[in-house]
Amino acid sequence: RRGFTMLLRLAIHPPWSPKQFKGECHFFNGTERVRLLVRFFYNQEEFVRFDSDVGEYRAVTELGRPIAEHLNSQKDSLERRRAEVDTVCRHNYGGVESFTVQRRVHPEVTVYPSKTQPLQHHNLLVCSVSGFYPGSIEVKWFRNGQEEKAGVVSTGLIQNGDWTFQTLVMLETVPRSGEVYTCQVEHPSVTSPLTVEWRARSESAQSKMLSGVGGFVLGLLFLGAGLFIYFRNQKGEEPLVPTGNTFSSSLRNRFGGQARWLTPVIPALWEAEAGGS
Repeated sequence: RRGFTMLLRLAIHPPWSPKQFKGECHFFNGTERVRLLVRFFYNQEEFVRFDSDVGEYRAVTELGRPIAEHLNSQKDSLERRRAEVDTVCRHNYGGVESFTVQRRVHPEVTVYPSKTQPLQHHNLLVCSVSGFYPGSIEVKWFRNGQEEKAGVVSTGLIQNGDWTFQTLVMLETVPRSGEVYTCQVEHPSVTSPLTVEWRARSESAQSKMLSGVGGFVLGLLFLGAGLFIYFRNQKGEEPLVPTGNTFSSSLRNRFGGQARWLTPVIPALWEAEAGGS
């Protein structure tokens, strides 16, 4: 069964008042294994800690040696500290599990070259993966279907400050026309790897592509203008009103001479029908 580690920083009261202390609950595979660390600092340097895996205080520096000995001699206090694995860590686990352990946020992946320059020149392809949670993620580069391991550099995990992460994984390469570069991302929020491709194109190929896109956009503009004029003219036309001379005049405008025989007939039929109703 796949395991994970979650870190909680808790306000565990120390037996005296050091400059700084920090309580940490480390969870492995849920609450199957829990480790409590209580760390004490002076001038930003840790000097003594309690480790539940050891069951007592241990000195980290010489400054902490007499303090660790004193704390370990306080049997009642030491037993309470050992019990905090259950009373603090496991007790608080349920309150944060739904937001931290079960939470999944899908990553957004984009690929782009760091510099715009001709092919067959050294370049850096960037795979930007952002907005994901949890932080466990695997990013790989492929060239024409083969994994690239040399020349891959990463920024590591960057915290966004909103319970999501981002990372940049870059590939140093010399792109050649026709090559296909793929960034593959595996993350707990997706059932199958995410892949984004970047195709190396020559300047002529890029120019043809841009010309095609430009022609397509221009065609859409002309189509839109034509539809606008058509519907505007349709709105401006005189509607057919089935009354007397106005109706006859409208028919003449639409049908010319072919409407002569309709002129006396249709108003009469209309009036007869109206009278019958």
